Amino acid sequence: MRASLDTNVIIHLYKAELQRILFDVFDDGVFIYEQIRKIELENHGREVLETVDADIEAGKIEIYTDQKLKELAIYKIFENNCKENRMLYGSGDLGEVYAISLAQTLGAYSLVTDDTKQGGPYMSLLQFEDDVMPFTFVDVLFLRYLIGIADASQTVRDFNAVNMASELNWSLRSQLSKFIIRFLKDPYRKEDTIWIRELEKTHGINLKDKLANLSKQI
Repeated sequence: MRASLDTNVIIHLYKAELQRILFDVFDDGVFIYEQIRKIELENHGREVLETVDADIEAGKIEIYTDQKLKELAIYKIFENNCKENRMLYGSGDLGEVYAISLAQTLGAYSLVTDDTKQGGPYMSLLQFEDDVMPFTFVDVLFLRYLIGIADASQTVRDFNAVNMASELNWSLRSQLSKFIIRFLKDPYRKEDTIWIRELEKTHGINLKDKLANLSKQI
């Protein structure tokens, strides 16, 4: 899996020193647009910049610059995607515009963002006909648990660490309920259920049993 990152999720995971979760789950690549590093993180995430830069230097995060997009002959596509997304989401948070546009341009399947407000990228992508699948940091924790990289106890501990470090005041039980509704009980898109069932088959797991076990740990 590949993922384009929004500014907020970078800050949330790095503040808790749990950025490795991204690299565990999205083992085909994690990337950001250069303006997220140069402007958005400079303005909103200076406390994590040194660690982010170290991961960029180590090749864990790939930065896409305008020059790189031009060399790949996809800069105009990216530019058009940015224009369309700015109309949809406004210019208040350019990080989300850049992250979505980059995912669409590169054909990445995943966008990781913690902006779940109505009209924001997470909820909108669930309702649009779009190939990009949105995840929050909690969704990524659940996926890591489901594919066997972490157990239920570790998942709860890591959620609490991120939740506390960024003072999100999120409820893990509520997030698990939303995950189950989204993928199994009442999905916005049938593709999400097909996708999670394929994940179940690929990893030889029983979703119902795994999610029930996680629920007991909360």
